[in-house]
Amino acid sequence: MTDWPARLASGEPLGERVAVVVAHPDDESLWAGALLGRVSDGLLIHLTDGAPEDMADAARLGFGSREAYATKRADELRLALRLLAFAGERRCYGLRDQSAVEHLPELVERLMADLRGAAVVATHAYEGGHPDHDAAALAVQRAAARLGVPVVEFPGYHLSEQGRQWGAFWPDPHSPERSRPLTEAEAARIDAAIGAHASQAAVIAGWRPTHERWRDAPAYDFAAPPPPGRALYDGWAWSLTSRRWREIAAGELAPC
Repeated sequence: MTDWPARLASGEPLGERVAVVVAHPDDESLWAGALLGRVSDGLLIHLTDGAPEDMADAARLGFGSREAYATKRADELRLALRLLAFAGERRCYGLRDQSAVEHLPELVERLMADLRGAAVVATHAYEGGHPDHDAAALAVQRAAARLGVPVVEFPGYHLSEQGRQWGAFWPDPHSPERSRPLTEAEAARIDAAIGAHASQAAVIAGWRPTHERWRDAPAYDFAAPPPPGRALYDGWAWSLTSRRWREIAAGELAPC
């Protein structure tokens, strides 16, 4: 175990190089909003542009092309980062939403280059909430292991007996959680930043974080089902199923 979960949960400013890798525009606000405003040497990486190829989301929102939807999401992201007072570097790899697992080798190589020199990297948990979240968890763990950079994770959402569970880890006895309630000022900034992602209002459905939650990333078996046992997104009739996700991931799990 490392001391990074406790340090990230302390609410104190951080002077080291801190990298945050997320799957989509809005993930930074939902899961790492409090952290981004207090890192003096931050690097924020988005793996996708948030726009799926199938156009279902774009059409529902009135966009005539996938590219127009991606541009809207990029505009929302810029506003959200201003509201979060993030002053670090930002890089977007520009993959299509729901396609990250198809690009694992290039993601690992690119992350190895971009994460070099980072003191710690924070990313998604492997929890079966969204295939791009899980791809981020896998790619970051692979790249960071080769660089010797510690990985901490935040919870997103996963399938529970009650449906979608937001902002809570699936328990792991070997990776204890460290958490801290958000201050009123932090909660207000995060609320504004999440609100800036207006195109995602129906997806987020009013959920807001009340705590920062961090833990050392467990040694996941990415060829096995996610720790909850089932993937939430298998209920969304997407062409990419969790079974197919694992088949693709298993092909990239040769020893480092």
